[in-house]
Amino acid sequence: MKRLAWAACALVALAGAASAEPLLGTWRTAPDDNGNSGLVQVAPCGAQLCGQLVKAFGPGGTEIASPNLGRNIISATEPVGGGEYRGKVFAPDSGKTYNSKLVLAGDRLSVSGCVLGFCREGGVWQKLP
Repeated sequence: MKRLAWAACALVALAGAASAEPLLGTWRTAPDDNGNSGLVQVAPCGAQLCGQLVKAFGPGGTEIASPNLGRNIISATEPVGGGEYRGKVFAPDSGKTYNSKLVLAGDRLSVSGCVLGFCREGGVWQKLP
């Protein structure tokens, strides 16, 4: 019975820690090179964080169909301190996955990444309420 109580306490502590993670939630991406943007839902995936594309928008802001709906745009992401996160980010406009650097400042997330020495900015994402 004591083990069950400890296990329950551990689960409650983990749930509290996860809810305190500021990257969790829905983010509106900056427009890509084609003018498209999307909504990315960030949630825990194991011990890391992942962000799945849940809606896509064309250059005019109208919702569009995208073959990337449901795909992890952010994956294998972990906090490294000071509001910075490292992991992977997929860019639908290039079809490439980059080693990412995410920098959180309030409700804004600066996204950048590199692959094979080629780096690019993913713009600033805005957290939705």
